[in-house]
Amino acid sequence: MPATPDRSVLSSLITRVDELLQEADAQLSARYPGESTTRQPVHTVYVPADRCTPDLVQDWGREALLALDTHGRAVLLEALNLGPSRADGLIDRVERKLREQPIEDLRIDFEDGYQVSSDDGEDADAEAVVTILRHLSELPSAPAHLGIRFKSLEARTRRRGLRTLDLVVGGLARSGGLPPGFVLTLPKVTSVEQVRAMVTICEVLERSYDLASGALRFELQIETPQSILGADGRATVAPMIHAARGRCSGVHYGTYDYAAACGIAPAYQSMEHPLADHAKATMHVAAARTGVFVSDGSTNVLPIGGTAEVRAAWALHARLVRRSIERGIYQGWDLHPGQLPTRYGTVFAFMDEGLPTAVRRLTGYLAGAASGVMDEPATATALARFILRALECGATSEADLTAQGVPDREALVALARRRDDLGEGTPRIDG
Repeated sequence: MPATPDRSVLSSLITRVDELLQEADAQLSARYPGESTTRQPVHTVYVPADRCTPDLVQDWGREALLALDTHGRAVLLEALNLGPSRADGLIDRVERKLREQPIEDLRIDFEDGYQVSSDDGEDADAEAVVTILRHLSELPSAPAHLGIRFKSLEARTRRRGLRTLDLVVGGLARSGGLPPGFVLTLPKVTSVEQVRAMVTICEVLERSYDLASGALRFELQIETPQSILGADGRATVAPMIHAARGRCSGVHYGTYDYAAACGIAPAYQSMEHPLADHAKATMHVAAARTGVFVSDGSTNVLPIGGTAEVRAAWALHARLVRRSIERGIYQGWDLHPGQLPTRYGTVFAFMDEGLPTAVRRLTGYLAGAASGVMDEPATATALARFILRALECGATSEADLTAQGVPDREALVALARRRDDLGEGTPRIDG
């Protein structure tokens, strides 16, 4: 006869293990809350504050459409490495995007791209930017996210950066509050202490200008070796993210500053240099399941000049954008209106290639049908997340997805952004 199990032993064991892991469970839940419920933009556009106007968004859209019209659909398709059969549907969607929302994320720059050196001049530009941000946020074609990049917290630029930050945040607060999707970019981060200082800065500004607690969020620009590896030999990106206490919305790779700081010759400074891949892989792992977005940097080869020069720049940009997306980094920087056709063309082409399989596998999973692939809950979440990205950026439409049996947006969001430790559990929407 088998022995009767002593259930009190198991009950006591479970209680003891729960006690031992209580703090670890709480830390895991706090530090790794899961995917953000916010839409991630496919790019961030940087425009120097001294060249920013109220017509900026429309101007970028018009210039991008003009570049496409001037050099032709065939040249863009060649740069995207696509055949003529993809022309009408894909480029029609690109043109629609350039008319309806040419910029998904805008950062008005008071740092490296900014040329004004006098305090009076920067004060005037900061005050003008308040009005511009307010105007842009109210346009039908408004970026989903917008904000400023101010000067770093390094000793030599700290006072000027904080002065500009105060002028912009205070001006927005007094003129109706922060616009939707407002975000700050903290550049040249070199220590966890700078991130902690940034949290304090946000808290002081919120109290001073009667803003809601947590209203100010910021991105960390990873463009110094110290932001990847500290003096003690430890990786620093993860501690920086957690030191932000929930205020960090993204980590962005700074292509050229990082490469230069590592001693890379100018001709070899690139988004695809091995040191760049190492930095971005570190960022990616550090940000996983924290709700913090990862963004690649930029290429400074701009599509200007004759058709031959534009074709070459478009081909380079398209290849680099595709390379980032294939590595799971869905966002990057664009520095010129002429880069928008290749940005959206590449993103849409990538989504087009993956959507049929993602839709088939997700609908099969939800229906419990055999799809030829044994998908786990975590994979189903990733499939839903891929489909949602395509929907949010304009690569597909709700009508098209509904016709293929994909759940409505609310159910898709719940599945794509559910919070559970191992990819199992009940889908839900955070926040």
